[in-house]
Amino acid sequence: MQGECNNPAHFGYRSVSESEKTRLVSEVFSSVAGRYDLMNDLMSFGLHRIWKSFAVMQSGLRKGDHALDVAAGSGDLAIQFARRVGEPGEVVLTDINPDMLELGRQNMVDHGHLRNVRYVLADAENLPFEDHSFDCVSISFGLRNITRKELALKSMRRVLKPGGKLMVLEFSEPTSLQLKRIYDQYSFKVIPRIGQWVANDASSYRYLVESIRRHPDQLSLKSMMENAGMDSVRIHNLAGGIVALHTATRYS
Repeated sequence: MQGECNNPAHFGYRSVSESEKTRLVSEVFSSVAGRYDLMNDLMSFGLHRIWKSFAVMQSGLRKGDHALDVAAGSGDLAIQFARRVGEPGEVVLTDINPDMLELGRQNMVDHGHLRNVRYVLADAENLPFEDHSFDCVSISFGLRNITRKELALKSMRRVLKPGGKLMVLEFSEPTSLQLKRIYDQYSFKVIPRIGQWVANDASSYRYLVESIRRHPDQLSLKSMMENAGMDSVRIHNLAGGIVALHTATRYS
């Protein structure tokens, strides 16, 4: 087990051990938690809310269903899930970082969601839930920060009910070369400056940009989901492929 933790990994463009990456990512999100929602609005010009609403529409959740939001952050998706499943259902928020989980809890309380929501501090690579527990499992802009993505995808599949849906919303590869050039200029030159001005933390946002570039593109992530045992993986490109929603179903 110790050897596994010392396998090579990437923290942005840096090569680190798996255990070191986990620690460094945790430090990043503890640092940015206080300005997380504001920075997301500024960096995406508010578009992240539209992308997340699109994901919710694709979820197929109904009253009485059970949903799991992994690496839930500030709970944007979970708030909408809670409205869909109502009091007969349940939404579970997980995050490996206690500061981010507390941020999600505060936002859920502010929106009046108390009775049908639980909060669990958990590692996405080893989710502490029984097999076949959820009708929908989602992860939004979190998969790229996970050290062993393959294990996380298998863990998410395991807790899905047969017929349940897995959704991965993540930054991806722009579909045109011109858009990619513009996006690269904005990402590397503007986003760290916004991070410095607003959150006094350019380095964390520099890492977040680098982590996007290290993340698998649309087809590579589709293959990873299929290798994890998911069926009918579909790719929905948003904002010209800057963001992609991958949806899949567990058939058995």
